[in-house]
Amino acid sequence: MKLVFIFGPQAVGKMTVGQELAKLTDLKLFHNHMTIDLVGHFFDYGTTEGKRLVNLFRREIFNEVATSNLEGLIFTYVWAFNLQEDWDYVKQVAQLFEDNNGTVYYVELESDLNERLQRNKSTNRLEHKPSKRDIEWSENDLLQSMDAYRLNSFEGEITFTNYMKINNTNISAEQVAKIVKETFQL
Repeated sequence: MKLVFIFGPQAVGKMTVGQELAKLTDLKLFHNHMTIDLVGHFFDYGTTEGKRLVNLFRREIFNEVATSNLEGLIFTYVWAFNLQEDWDYVKQVAQLFEDNNGTVYYVELESDLNERLQRNKSTNRLEHKPSKRDIEWSENDLLQSMDAYRLNSFEGEITFTNYMKINNTNISAEQVAKIVKETFQL
């Protein structure tokens, strides 16, 4: 069992890289908006109810996958490095897979702001993430989160064994997926 954790700021390309990696492997993609947008039909993600339901659905999916016969999972996540609760969440999810003899791989993506603002409007993103279709709101959220959260790690901050950081500003999602697949021999 494998878990590939792809993380980075909004519109960095996590889902698109995950889609390409899923094509190259037998891993299933579980991008973070699959639960956010599902719950969003009932409760805003920012509400207590919305967050609780998103976490509940994710936890149940992780539990089932970690104990299944699937090859593994690709999960995308916006990790706020300045929040201990995000560190705890990543460790909790990883531990679930490791406790079931799984291996966790960590892929951090970073990209220039201008590139992220362009990707925020991409057809693929808007097709798969309905809550991002309000471009003005989505762009403001992206910019405001930069003031509130640190969404990329400092050099040397991540000490996990299976970890890589890729600046994908000028690298296609297909190329990044190939790098990840080859580096981790997925």
